[in-house]
Amino acid sequence: MDRTVGFILWLTGLSGAGKSTLSRALREHLSPTRAIEVLDGDEVRTWLSRGLGFSREDREENVRRIGHVARLLAKHGVCVIAAAISPYASSRDEVRRLAAEADIPFVEVFVQAPLDVLIVRDVKGLYKKALAGELAHFTGVSDPYEAPAAPDVTVHSDVDTVEAGARRVLEALRQRGLIAAFAAA
Repeated sequence: MDRTVGFILWLTGLSGAGKSTLSRALREHLSPTRAIEVLDGDEVRTWLSRGLGFSREDREENVRRIGHVARLLAKHGVCVIAAAISPYASSRDEVRRLAAEADIPFVEVFVQAPLDVLIVRDVKGLYKKALAGELAHFTGVSDPYEAPAAPDVTVHSDVDTVEAGARRVLEALRQRGLIAAFAAA
């Protein structure tokens, strides 16, 4: 039986860096030929991780839950795009390790933009509140974000277009044999 291999595409970065936007573009590219599921951090917090706070332990538990669901889907041939801040290297490393133990390909994408750009993009005003001390435990301001030391792909969302970032990720997937070649835009 010819089975399509599933994989986990893990997008990490600060709030407003463009993880959700990039995941939508990737879904658009991949969905004509593959089963795709996007696990967006905001949606997961609403449905899967309701009740968790923003302590380090709760944030790591949130990442573990996303990783667990991603593995379940990927082992059945689904291409999973997880778009979550996932601020701690230890929990991202754990998700990668567990995927490897299950023979599930894992590709980490660091969606990066400087803090000053994120503040300008911030439509919800969260950075402004965090910088004013009105919002505690905000990743990148009052709580740490541990950038990946060696991500598989880095997308600089302050200079890369969404399409250019998506093409960089798709090329990485193609080089790993996870997708076929894709047509140029």
